[in-house]
Amino acid sequence: MRAAVIISKVILTTLATWLILTLLIALPALLPPRWEYYLISPASVALYLLAMLMVPPIACWKFRTWIRTVPGDERRTDA
Repeated sequence: MRAAVIISKVILTTLATWLILTLLIALPALLPPRWEYYLISPASVALYLLAMLMVPPIACWKFRTWIRTVPGDERRTDA
């Protein structure tokens, strides 16, 4: 049960990170069309795709204390 909770928290963190990155790439669509080329250029799309791969492990590392904490578990995981 403990492993299932930890895995679900990792999946939740990854999906939340991807949702935030998707919203960030979609926001320039609200700007005038002449700005879209500068904000959504081929280089920025490549950086976005790289971020989709690199940011979820960084987010999981940042939230590692929360991920290891299982409600109702008596073990101390903050050491």
